[in-house]
Parts: sequence; structure tokens; C-alpha cells
Amino acid sequence: MICPERNSVSKWVQYFKEENSNLTVEVYPNDTQREKTEFVVAWNPPEDAFEKFPNLKVIASMAAGVKHITSKKIPKGVKVTRVKDDYLNYDLSYYVLNAILNYLRDMPLYFQQQQKNNWKRLTYKRPEDVTVGILGFGNIGQAIGKLLVKNDFKVLGWSRSKKKVEGIETFKEDELNTFLAKSEVLVCMLPHTPETEDILNEELFLQLPKGAYLINVGRGAQLQEEDFLKALANGQLSGATLDVFKTEPLPEGHLFWKHKNIVITPHTASITNPKTIVPKMVENFKRMQNNEPLKDEVNLEKGY
Repeated sequence: MICPERNSVSKWVQYFKEENSNLTVEVYPNDTQREKTEFVVAWNPPEDAFEKFPNLKVIASMAAGVKHITSKKIPKGVKVTRVKDDYLNYDLSYYVLNAILNYLRDMPLYFQQQQKNNWKRLTYKRPEDVTVGILGFGNIGQAIGKLLVKNDFKVLGWSRSKKKVEGIETFKEDELNTFLAKSEVLVCMLPHTPETEDILNEELFLQLPKGAYLINVGRGAQLQEEDFLKALANGQLSGATLDVFKTEPLPEGHLFWKHKNIVITPHTASITNPKTIVPKMVENFKRMQNNEPLKDEVNLEKGY
């Protein structure tokens, strides 16, 4: 088992043992039975980690994203699973809702005014007057969209294949331009694949309405940083809330830190809770033993 820095290793071990006391759970790199290991739980593992398990069958990501696994060398025939969890959907949806409401009510600007003892009222938009486009309308994107609809936003969803969700206008792969032209707030929820790397670039920004707002809770590698700063400078984008970055932690001297129109959070839009995730991993462990199809298996060709 390979554990992430942001989670307590002891908690993961505890929940695995509580779920199935017969499991042998070891923590990499202090594990001793690599030839017997068939199932590895991983977050951002070392480059050659998987090659050290000769009988490995399944790698389970400790998060919704799998690029931290698929970017490494995966032995032939090994399957990869990802996290799908209602709690993650809930947390991420409310993060996005909060980010949009903060933007509509100019909360970042009020915080800046407070530092200067500046009492100045600003006009604001109401949810029903704003169209939010969700770029990446899969499981989590749909959860975000449903919450936004409940809060009176007009919502659009874009994905490679068309989805049907009540109250939301959806678009498929070849309708991206139409989708962007209507998106006053753009929420990026795309997976990290070669096709989505640097997709948030000048060409895309120019297709948004002038003064659009960006929320990136997808992957940091999707944002072309120079194009983004240019779009902020010329007013094509009015601002952004960013939770993910090309380099994490965000370097101390990075230009994003002090930009007045950027709100930064440290990759905390949703955090995996081992208590809710471990039972699903143990179920997949049993499925692996019984040669049954795994739940939430990743299509390695697509990358998600």
C-alpha cells in the first residue's frame, strides 16, 4: 500500500483492518511481502514502485484522478481503479457553488477593501442572471450541475458524448464552441489526458464571453499559465478561482499568489475520506480474487 502525504497512513491501515481483519496490510516502502502483493492502493507513487510487485493485479487510486498512476510504468495486465464517492461529489459541488457566489458578490474585492478601510458598495449579479458552463460533464460534473440548478443558476454541460440531465443544456465534443460562447462562468472538471493538457489556453478563452470567470478544479496541467495571465490582463477573463496547479505546492514566488483577481486554495476542493473509500476498495479486492469485473475501473486508453 502506497499512501499519500495529505492523508494519515495509520487511518487507512485502521479502516482496512476494520473492514476485513483477515487482510494483510503493509505500508510501502517498509513492506516485506512484495511477491504476495496483488492489490496496491496508491497516491503519487515513486516512478518505479509498481515494478517491485511481481504479482500485482490491481492498482487503486486514492483519489478521483489517476494521472499520478497512469503517468508511471504500469505492468502489463494490471488494472487501475479510481475513487467515485458521493462525499467527494458533495464537497466539490459546494466548493464550486461557494466560489461562484463569492465571485458574484465580489467577496475577494471586499476583502481587499477591508485591508484599506475602504467602505464602498458594489453592484452584483443574481444566480438566475448567470450561465455556468461545466467543462467535463461526467459523474462529478453532473453533481455540480444539479446543485447549481437547485440554486437557480442556468447550467450548461460539455462532454465527449452527450448527456441527459434534467434542467441542464448539454453539448457533445463537436459543440465546444457553442458551449463556450454561452459560458459566463467556466468550471473545468476535465480529467488529465494528453488531449486536455493546456486546454485552458488563449484560443479557448477568446471563445468565452468577454469578462468570463474561470474556476479550475480539474487538473493544474490543463491551465496554460501565460495565456491565462494575458487573458486577465486584457479583460477577457475577469478573474478566477484555482484549486489545482501545474506545480504543487504552488511555488512561493509564483505570480498567482499576489494577483488581485485570483483566488487560490491548496488543492482542497474535495479530500478523500478513507472511511468511505476503504469499503469500496475491499469490495474490489474480493472481486479481484473471484475474477469478477472491478467497480470504477479506469479505461487506460482514455486515461479515465
